Amino acid sequence: MYGKGLLEGLKITVGHLFGKTITQKYPEVKPNLPPCTRCFFELIEEKCIACGICANACPNNVIEVQSVRGEDKKRKLTGYKMELGYCLFCGLCVESCPTDALNFTQDFELSCYHRDNTVYYFVEGQTDENSVEDKVKKSEA
Repeated sequence: MYGKGLLEGLKITVGHLFGKTITQKYPEVKPNLPPCTRCFFELIEEKCIACGICANACPNNVIEVQSVRGEDKKRKLTGYKMELGYCLFCGLCVESCPTDALNFTQDFELSCYHRDNTVYYFVEGQTDENSVEDKVKKSEA
């Protein structure tokens, strides 16, 4: 019979038309992401021993770890910088952390208008002299 494939295709289409909707209303309702989703990073400063293994494991060298040696001969974390514009989100840095100080979070909304805003500082008080925010503040003054 001619048109048999067309009728089978229409049958499937009509079945989906009256079936359960699977579309999520994203901006109003946040999606339920699986726990293994690779989104933004979280650094727990208290756990970090500033070993730099995460920076060595990164294939694109987007991680920069800054540390100083204390009087007890242990490294203390003074700066942790990631350039997410070049990050592959491969997870090698998270897997290689011996103290589980670096983890993924469920925050996936990382879009921005300027490339300079893709640089993130995870240590409180750490800034970059050439950041966009500093340039804007200097030009307004």
